Amino acid sequence: MTLAQRGGWITGIGLALLAAVYVRALAFTPVERFQGPAQKIFYLHVPAAWSAMLSMGLVGLGSILYLLVRDARFDRFAAASAEVGTAFSLVMLTTGPIWAKPIWGTWWTWDARLTLTLFLFFLFIGYLLLRGAVTEPGLRARYSAVLGICGLVLLPFIHLSVYLFRTLHPQPIVLKPSAPSLPGSMLVTLLASFAVFTLLYVGFVMQRYAVSLLREARAGEGEGEGEGDHA
Repeated sequence: MTLAQRGGWITGIGLALLAAVYVRALAFTPVERFQGPAQKIFYLHVPAAWSAMLSMGLVGLGSILYLLVRDARFDRFAAASAEVGTAFSLVMLTTGPIWAKPIWGTWWTWDARLTLTLFLFFLFIGYLLLRGAVTEPGLRARYSAVLGICGLVLLPFIHLSVYLFRTLHPQPIVLKPSAPSLPGSMLVTLLASFAVFTLLYVGFVMQRYAVSLLREARAGEGEGEGEGDHA
């Protein structure tokens, strides 16, 4: 089984499990007493945000490793992770306003957490645009690595923003110094969604990595044919 096929299987399993998690969230997880049914989007929005930050974290890690050892596999992985992270960031930025409107009375507010997550999305977009604009592989990998490391540096500020600034965004309820403050059934649903989104990340990255390998192979074949015709 090829890498793309394994990634496809993992993605398919992840999507099926995501449907199961949301059935649990809608039908078997209690309604939050203050926010009501609108809170159910929490089980999609928060794991999407986690996956977006996981993606950027691994983009940064892959970038550091590439600069240290100059192995193209790390650059390829960072690029695949950035593509997947862009999709998760879009889910995060779409579901957040849908949740915010009935709770805060507005679709968007320029508080610290929301502004920084929007900046994260722009970093993903900038990373992909940079890779598309620079054609020389080595130069593209080095420039992209620098931007990927900048994204990695941004992540702690996103997490700590609710502690450092006044913000409408609630403080973390799972990743915090004390114990999680969710009721048990809600916590189980949320952790299951975290696991499913992480599985989807793995499946998507495997497929995108396989696509990168295929593109490089085709580019190599094209160069070989061109040299043969020139000879």
